Amino acid sequence: MRRLDSTTRWAAALAALLCVLTLSAAPADGAPPRPGRPGSATAATYTNPVSASAGIDTFPDPATIRGKDGLWYAYGTQNPVFRSSGEDGERILPILRSADLVTWEYAGEVFTPQNRPAWLEGSRLWAPDVHYAFGRYYLYYSVPGRGTVGLVTAPTPTGPWTDRGAVLPSPSGCPAGNIDQAQFTDTDGTPYLYWGSYDTICVAKLNGDRTRTEGAVTQIARGRRVEGGFVVRHGSFYYLFYSDGGCCDGAYSGYQVKAGRSTSPTGPFTDDEGTDLMALTSKAGVVVGANGNRWIGPGHNALQTDLSGQDWLVYHGIPADSPDLAPASGGSLKLSRRPMLIDRLDWIDGWPVVRAGDGPSDTPTAAPVTDWTAGGTFNDGGLAGWRPEGADRAGWTAGSDQDAHGYAAYTSSGSAPSFLRSGAEAPAGVRAEADLRITSADGASGLALAYRDPDNRIVAWLDRARSALVTDVRVGGRNSGEQLTALPAGFSYDTWHNVSAELRGTRLTVEVTGDRLRDPVAVQTREVPAAAARTGAVAAAARGAGAAADNVGAAPLYRPVISRTAVPGAGTALPSFSDEFDGAAVPGTAPGSPWQWVRGPAAGTAMTGGSLTWPTQDAELHLGNNTASVLLRDAPQGDYTVETKLRFSPDRDAQQAGLVLYENDDRWLKLVHSVLPLNNGNGALLQVSEFGKEGERPTTSPPTAVANGPMFAGPTAGTMWLRLTHRLDAAHQEHEVRASTSRDGTHWSRGSVWTLPAEGALRIGLISLNRSGAVADFDYVRTYRSPQAARP
Repeated sequence: MRRLDSTTRWAAALAALLCVLTLSAAPADGAPPRPGRPGSATAATYTNPVSASAGIDTFPDPATIRGKDGLWYAYGTQNPVFRSSGEDGERILPILRSADLVTWEYAGEVFTPQNRPAWLEGSRLWAPDVHYAFGRYYLYYSVPGRGTVGLVTAPTPTGPWTDRGAVLPSPSGCPAGNIDQAQFTDTDGTPYLYWGSYDTICVAKLNGDRTRTEGAVTQIARGRRVEGGFVVRHGSFYYLFYSDGGCCDGAYSGYQVKAGRSTSPTGPFTDDEGTDLMALTSKAGVVVGANGNRWIGPGHNALQTDLSGQDWLVYHGIPADSPDLAPASGGSLKLSRRPMLIDRLDWIDGWPVVRAGDGPSDTPTAAPVTDWTAGGTFNDGGLAGWRPEGADRAGWTAGSDQDAHGYAAYTSSGSAPSFLRSGAEAPAGVRAEADLRITSADGASGLALAYRDPDNRIVAWLDRARSALVTDVRVGGRNSGEQLTALPAGFSYDTWHNVSAELRGTRLTVEVTGDRLRDPVAVQTREVPAAAARTGAVAAAARGAGAAADNVGAAPLYRPVISRTAVPGAGTALPSFSDEFDGAAVPGTAPGSPWQWVRGPAAGTAMTGGSLTWPTQDAELHLGNNTASVLLRDAPQGDYTVETKLRFSPDRDAQQAGLVLYENDDRWLKLVHSVLPLNNGNGALLQVSEFGKEGERPTTSPPTAVANGPMFAGPTAGTMWLRLTHRLDAAHQEHEVRASTSRDGTHWSRGSVWTLPAEGALRIGLISLNRSGAVADFDYVRTYRSPQAARP
């Protein structure tokens, strides 16, 4: 695990200080800096955790939104966020604010002990989810002490908040913990709520004002410790992000984010190996997991898009050097320190993955694009720097309100289009966006890009009279044809909606959303003439009175990452550390055999047809109960991969068999095909690829071997191939071990990484334990020298 040494920490601190010094400072009255003006400073790099810039210790389960004032806001789970500053208390759904997604300031909390509604007494509040609709911010949050989801709404991202009560009925209809909710709106305008924890995620429609669920409840995903669902639409698919493995056990938290996709918001969702997320097995599709650096248990994600169109995963992680957090006085719940991280989210071959598969970042990394090349927010109180063109140029005026602050309004009733263009221009490959609204019955408000003049431009209109998103392309005064996409019934034209347009080559893609959270209510894609795809200004467009525009800007379009980081193969075979099980008998270990037993030989083991068969034992290898047999042999020094082919068909809870890297009974890592019960599953059993470790809990003094944690790798099968890839991090004296699984021996599902302090040598081993009644058939154990300098 690559923790930051003193030199690296000093460099990171200096970089963070320089970033702060180059950003606009907050005014003395505490008002936030004004974002989005061309030429304002954007941090070139950032270093996780980004929430540390706000002076807070932790910010679990983050959700983010870009407010109509042009700033980003983040919301987190109730926690003692200022613990290290001496504050003995929790902030109830704390709020952060940022101009650039990487430098944050504390902006308040949703509730205080004095104003929290009485019906919430006795419960901490978790996992906020935020959206914008009908001119208000909707913040859903979990109420575990009441077994439901609550809702508050506000006219601005920081309040004042109005309590809207519980969103779920009782019972909710979902056989899971009624927490970890996420709202999503489909292209037909139907709002949905997703929720559920340990071990099922469900979905139901919301009513028209999005305050209560109604109708059928559909189960869409289940698995061991599955929770934290979050849905977006990308291309023609709906993607369900979720976390599994356990969020909150400090250094033994096995959290990781996975994803499945569907052609419907209600499923069925499948992972990237085609496994239905409702199947009673573990799943593939890892989006982000531990990679061996300082971040443990990355999970519970949201998503944000920067001004270039690049998506970013927003999530939390646990720092290995300080994984635990003392609770506030009177609190009995053990807490893990979980600050907010962000990292680039790539879409490769139709699947989301963080940093092309490299996992969480812990060193300076290229920052999101949060300044436009052309455009601005109108928050300076006027229209300086903008030029009216087209019809009735005098119709443009400056407006203001509590939420958006400044914006541009058009008051003329004429039907000819008018434009308010930026002074600066953006390149031909561009992403432009604007917040638009129309208060008159027959008006239209638009976003213009690649704008030269009224006869040479591309416009995306919200056209109220035609109830449609309309794109209109003109070159040299000639119309290249309008294209209409219907807006859903009940579309709220007189409140803000975000319209974004991406022009890549001659391909134009336009989306309409309430809040830039990848749940568009309209999507249109078309080709434009080559002559229209050019350098140009960005502009607000209007036809008729009542049109308004805000946050109008354009930036160079992001360059997508199209391939994953290359994953090295197993490496060069090491026959002297391998066994095909087609030679001498192993069960009792003959003289000179490389194999040795701990508490063996295990009853019933035999060499049969070129494999080692081993009935599962009624015995444990878990914390203080160490009665199971372990079959061991030496591992090569340095970096290596060990693989076995396992035939195993368990049918009773707790049966398991597979690989282990073993130092002693209290220090090991295992990858096993295991059977675990489905929580709230009426007796259903899960077949899982369990990747676990046991070792000392580092925050006890002295460290004690009392901790055990699981992760979950890919789907299981009656015949499986299991791999553990070991890397010795000599600089920090740690074992880094990654799990991989396969159901055909060729296509591998690459899992995440556990680390273990390198106090002694690990040995290669096999286990078959926990409950009798099944038989493990090991076809071979093969060891390979890992490619030079390959990370696990």
